[in-house]
Amino acid sequence: MKILKKAVIILGSPRKKGNSAALAKQAEEGIKAVGGSFDSFYLNGMNIRPCQGCEHCRRHPDKGCMLKDDMYLIYDALAASDAIIIASPIYMFSITAQLKLFMDRCFAVPEALKGKRVGILLTYGDEDEFVSGAVNAIAMMRDEYRYKQAVIVSIVHGSADAIGEITVNKRVMDDAYMLGRKLFG
Repeated sequence: MKILKKAVIILGSPRKKGNSAALAKQAEEGIKAVGGSFDSFYLNGMNIRPCQGCEHCRRHPDKGCMLKDDMYLIYDALAASDAIIIASPIYMFSITAQLKLFMDRCFAVPEALKGKRVGILLTYGDEDEFVSGAVNAIAMMRDEYRYKQAVIVSIVHGSADAIGEITVNKRVMDDAYMLGRKLFG
């Protein structure tokens, strides 16, 4: 069995220190605890343009996406990784626009996620998973990574409204830590 060593962490929140970022920090600690490493990408601070639907990447797979922006930093990290963690709050009943850009742009690299182990971290304001839209985001992520032939190891989600509120939810924080460990287990 191959020993997993490297993860990519995708931070989909516009808040650098929001609740989903707090969960990602816990997962990072889990990764470190088992001797793994990671590259972390704060999408809101990156220059990533929307997919143009031009299919250039499919007609010229050796050339990749025609948009030459910061997504290439993530493409390179994905190519060198064994696992990926996606962290996002729920905005308007689904994932953030920043995370959706990332997911759409992964269309250009169909093999980048194949066989990768995936962990998903979601936070939302309303305690009800249906009212908050968490169920929509979870269904979309399951469909996306099933299509990409990746393996979802764990989906951790919890309710938190105010910034930092998730940190008092011991169960969710522990689950995020264990997600980091499981990616390398």
